[in-house]
Amino acid sequence: MTVKDLQGCVVFLDSGAGGLPYLNAYNTLNPDRMVLYIADKKNFPYGEKTKNELVTILIRLTERIQKFFSPALIVLACNTASVSALSELRQRFPATDFVGTVPAVKPALIYSVKKNIAVIGTERTLADDYITRIAEEAAGGGAITRIAAGELVDFVEYRLEYSGKAERITLVKKYTDEARKRGADALALGCTHFLFLLDEFREAAEPYIRVFDSINGVCGRIESVLSKKKPPSPITRRAGQPNPLLVTGGKALDAAEQWDLRAERFNLESFKPDGWDDR
Repeated sequence: MTVKDLQGCVVFLDSGAGGLPYLNAYNTLNPDRMVLYIADKKNFPYGEKTKNELVTILIRLTERIQKFFSPALIVLACNTASVSALSELRQRFPATDFVGTVPAVKPALIYSVKKNIAVIGTERTLADDYITRIAEEAAGGGAITRIAAGELVDFVEYRLEYSGKAERITLVKKYTDEARKRGADALALGCTHFLFLLDEFREAAEPYIRVFDSINGVCGRIESVLSKKKPPSPITRRAGQPNPLLVTGGKALDAAEQWDLRAERFNLESFKPDGWDDR
């Protein structure tokens, strides 16, 4: 695989493994499309960065992505990156299409009989006024409980592959219990990493709380944007061909074994072009 092979690909970008469920869902619907996954481990976790820090990081990374891959579209497969930097990136790079991932606050509020929902995410995501703004647009407001769960990001990034179901249920249950205590009947997952724990969240939340995620909405938005481009489709990949995985900073910043397991699970192949500079 060379840089030439990836010109016009769709890029999924996260600080770590969080965007992989989105990539997997999109590739399941579009198995012939080449997708590049970038795990920006050099700057993990995004949720602990200030807004200005994150905007600077993502501008520099986008410049590098454009230089090497001329992508058809960049998916910010990270709620924190999307609420913090999506508008700035669109202004800075008007010729590049971006799709963000944001908490499914609107469908959660529409579903909620009580108009009382919980959003679980990183502190950076929860601090953004996006949640309040979309709630006001969707249902004239409503009660929103913001529950910070930064530990779940680290758990997914570093321990998920070595954990058991009982441990995962115990970990998420304290957050669903908090949502239940606050009277919520709907819960929006506000971090892409949490998609790895979707089954556990649903099991812990039943029968009184419904869990919402944004995978279907994001996949639909990608298709909508690409359908309007000329040419309408990005480059194709052969049946069964792995998608490239670019980990910034190198695997030394993380357990190489974990990324090998993820690469196998999501049909990825490590790739870093000559001249790529993580500074």
